[in-house]
Amino acid sequence: MLSVAIVGPGLVGGALIEQLVAYSKSPRFSSLPIAIVGLINSKKMAISTTFASADLDSWKDKVLGSSAASADLTSFVDQLSALPAPVALVDCTSSDSVAEQYPEWLSKGLHIVTPNKKGFSNDYGLFKKIQQLSSAPEGPSVYHEATVGAGLPVLSTLNDLVRTGDKIIKIEGIFSGTLSYLFNNFSVPGAASSFSECVSVAKASGYTEPDPRDDLNGMDVARKVTILGRVAGLDISTDTLPVENIVPEALRSVATADEFMNRLPEFDAHFKNLNEQALASGSVLRYVGMVDGQGNQSSVKLAKYPLDHPFASLKGSDNIIAFTTERFPNPLIIQGAGAGAAVTAFGIFSDIIKIAERFGTRSSSAKI
Repeated sequence: MLSVAIVGPGLVGGALIEQLVAYSKSPRFSSLPIAIVGLINSKKMAISTTFASADLDSWKDKVLGSSAASADLTSFVDQLSALPAPVALVDCTSSDSVAEQYPEWLSKGLHIVTPNKKGFSNDYGLFKKIQQLSSAPEGPSVYHEATVGAGLPVLSTLNDLVRTGDKIIKIEGIFSGTLSYLFNNFSVPGAASSFSECVSVAKASGYTEPDPRDDLNGMDVARKVTILGRVAGLDISTDTLPVENIVPEALRSVATADEFMNRLPEFDAHFKNLNEQALASGSVLRYVGMVDGQGNQSSVKLAKYPLDHPFASLKGSDNIIAFTTERFPNPLIIQGAGAGAAVTAFGIFSDIIKIAERFGTRSSSAKI
C-alpha cells in the first residue's frame, strides 16, 4: 500500500482526488493499492487511513470542513512520517516556502510528487540538495513530471535520454499553453484579429492567468527551461537565462489587470508589424524556450518559424517539445495538451504509480 497526502488541494488537487477515488474502485487497485490518507489546505487539515470514498467525493465539506483540525504543515508532515506504510506527499501549491521544505520531508523518508516548479527552478543549491537526497535506489524519491508538461512525458523522456548516455544537443519547445493559443490564433496566414483581441479572448476563455502579464512576461516558460536544463545536467538559472518579456514596457507597471487590458490595444500596431514581417518571409511567430545542451545559448523568446515547421502547425493551446540529440538528429517530438487540471493530475498520478511500483510494498523500516 502506498499512502498519499495532498498539500494544497485546489483545482489540480481536486482533479487528482477524483482520479485516485476512481482508481480505488477499479480492478487495478487490488494489485497496486494506493490510498489518500491526508489533505491540508491553508486553513484545515485531516489525516486518516480510513477515508471513505463518499467523503473524498465531497472533500471540501466532509474532510476539510469546519470540524477538521486547524492547518499545521509541520504537524501534518510529522504525523505522515510516523505512518507504517510508505507515503507520497503531493505538493499542489505554487509556494516557494513549501518547496523549500522538500529536503526536510525527504529526510523524514517521505516521497515527493509535485507540479510546483519552485523547488527545481529557484535556488540551484536547493535543486542539488533535493537531487542528492532522492538519489538512493532505496528511496525516498522525487518525481515532478508535471512541472514542465503537465501530463506530457517530457521529463521522463529527458531522464531516459540522459540515463542511457545520449548527448543532448538542444531541447526546444512551446511550453506555455497560453502563449501557444495566443500565437496560434494571432500569427497565422489569414488571421484578422488584433493581438489585444486575441489576449482578450484567451483571458475570457480561461487560458490566461487573471493578470495576462504573468503569462506574457515569459517567466513560466523560463522556469520550465531551467528545469529541463538542470535535469540535462546544466548549471542554469532563471536569473541568467535571457527571457524576452513581450509585455509592452509602458504596461509592465500599471496597477491592475483591467488597466493593462484596457491599454493593450495601444500596442496592437507593434505586434501587427512583427507579425507582418514574419508572414512576409513565409514564417509565423511562436513563443519558444530553448535549452542549449552544447553551449551557453539557452533562451526564452519570440521567434519566427517557417510554415512547414512543426511549431508553425500547432493548434489550439497544445504544447510541443523537440529533443535533438546525438541519437535523434531528427528531433524526437512530444506534442499534446500541456495544461489543464485533468491532464496535470494525470501527470501527478502517473508519478504516484511509479512510486507505488517501486516502494508500495515496503514498510516504514525502509525509510531513511
